[in-house]
Amino acid sequence: MKLLRIRVRNFRCYQEEKSLSFEDFTALVGRNDSGKSSILDALALFFDEYKPDGDDACISGNKQDMRVICEFTDLPSNIIIDADHPTTLEQEHLLNSHGHLEIHRVYSGHLKTPKPTGIFAYALHPTAEGHADLLHLKRQQLQTRAKQLGVDLSGVDQRINLELRKSIWNSSGDLNLEEKEVDLEKEDAKKIWSVLSKQLPVLAVFHSDRKSTDQDEEAQSPMKSAVDEAIRQRQAELDDIAEHVQSQVEQIARETVEKIREMDPHLASELNPRFSKPNWSKVFSISLTDDAQIPINKRGSGVRRLVLLNFFRAQAERRLEQKEAPGIIYAIEEPETSQHPNNQKILFEALRELSEQPGCQVVVTTHTPVLAKDIPINSLRYIDITDIGRQIHSYGEDTYTQVAKALGVLPDHKVKVFIGVEGVNDIDFLKNISQVLLQAGEDVIDLTKLEAEGEIIFVPLGGSSLTLWTHRLAGLNRPEFHLFDRDQPPTTKSSHQDAVDAINARANAIAMLTEKREMENYIHPQAIENSIDVNLAYGDFDDVPELVAQHLHVANGGAGEWHDLDADKKKKKESRAKRRLNNEAVSAMTVAMLDEIDTNGNVRSWLREISRLYNQ
Repeated sequence: MKLLRIRVRNFRCYQEEKSLSFEDFTALVGRNDSGKSSILDALALFFDEYKPDGDDACISGNKQDMRVICEFTDLPSNIIIDADHPTTLEQEHLLNSHGHLEIHRVYSGHLKTPKPTGIFAYALHPTAEGHADLLHLKRQQLQTRAKQLGVDLSGVDQRINLELRKSIWNSSGDLNLEEKEVDLEKEDAKKIWSVLSKQLPVLAVFHSDRKSTDQDEEAQSPMKSAVDEAIRQRQAELDDIAEHVQSQVEQIARETVEKIREMDPHLASELNPRFSKPNWSKVFSISLTDDAQIPINKRGSGVRRLVLLNFFRAQAERRLEQKEAPGIIYAIEEPETSQHPNNQKILFEALRELSEQPGCQVVVTTHTPVLAKDIPINSLRYIDITDIGRQIHSYGEDTYTQVAKALGVLPDHKVKVFIGVEGVNDIDFLKNISQVLLQAGEDVIDLTKLEAEGEIIFVPLGGSSLTLWTHRLAGLNRPEFHLFDRDQPPTTKSSHQDAVDAINARANAIAMLTEKREMENYIHPQAIENSIDVNLAYGDFDDVPELVAQHLHVANGGAGEWHDLDADKKKKKESRAKRRLNNEAVSAMTVAMLDEIDTNGNVRSWLREISRLYNQ
């Protein structure tokens, strides 16, 4: 299952119910104490990774209704609560009006030690008389209800509750379905939740204020697991050693007692040799040291935190394997803490790549504008403190001012040029191809250097929201360069043509369309073959990332045929292919390859326009 949305009310700073949706990669941006960490802790509370205390209930809210609500998609196709008789969430009327699984967990926040007081599915459920409570009835009660309603049970296996429910529901002309809370702690509803709870994603939360040493419990856990596994592999030999030691020690002990008996028989009668078998896992103590034998504990805070963060990942993945859960959610608070700016960007990029793995979602918090600006816009959630309380903004018409402020792209910034592209992979293409030309001795703008110095800002504008952002950037009083994918052959008007025309009508703003489908079509096939071992032939308007993803799926022994994969799996495979193309393959380009694939000099013309705007 995949987490779609969380809603929180009467929890800490959130009195009124607030909703936050999730992508594969989601970044919560906001000032200190805006409520970012409370969202992560609400997730931990829902997934039983956090135990609430008396201070968690909102002071001004209804403490008896401290509630965390999560909605899920990618639901299991069937559920088995009676052997050989699968059912579905839809058949049991446990989905909301959008077809999602919506679970409410309620806590007694008014108590010193809050307790869970209810687990409910908010679902489009029958309300017709005699049909609303079937999930909470035992078998005999269902049989009685069917008799009361005059339901013919001929041919129905009356030993199976779900068959009885289905017959009763199907017999009604109108179930009068309405959205309502369905208690998941009674009878078959409880059984269904027991099955579903095992299929929820694993949640792993990493807080920014945790200690960062290699003796941290979570840091030790993966290493201790490695010790346990090694011991299991040699358990028989260790048992032999233990028996040998016990035999020898007990023999010496008996001989000692006999010697004592010669001197004091009474004392000897009170002595009996006892042997405690060793706990082998406690015999070994592990720490990490560098080449100079300096332990991690003595390294800088940034190094310690980076190491611990990866210990955290190792432990989370081990938990995922043990639970055999279908997915995992990494919730990481301020991953940039104590990190050098270069490591911050690398870390964020690694987390984005992690979010593209099947069954993975990543949620981070940050209040660092230089990082927030590199996050895809559809992944940003801005949390603001206003006169009417906390507000959570996803991307839209009314969020521009807040997001722009969070990005640090205000008019008095030292930025000289905004470069608007459709996605983060386009940024990689432009930076890497400029490096290829620079290394060949050409006089082109150094995008990598200028971005690091904060003089240019790439803004990954993203698909359908791109046009809106190009209008909003106009108010920042900085030169802009925008590059749009043409997507369709020139015989068809590009869907971005109107946006291009509008931008070019403004002063200090240039917009261009690629002449080919998208940037990946400017990568030479030989560079692709040399870098990622995929031999392709393609035209100017073929979908190169999809072709590469298909080839890699086959080459890596992916399960099933490409055309049988669901849209989400295809999207993630194509996203990984795009990343490899725009990094590995572009970096493998040569000037000769670029000249051959880009006969009209499109790429150099983009770089010239950026340079002109920068230098004006």
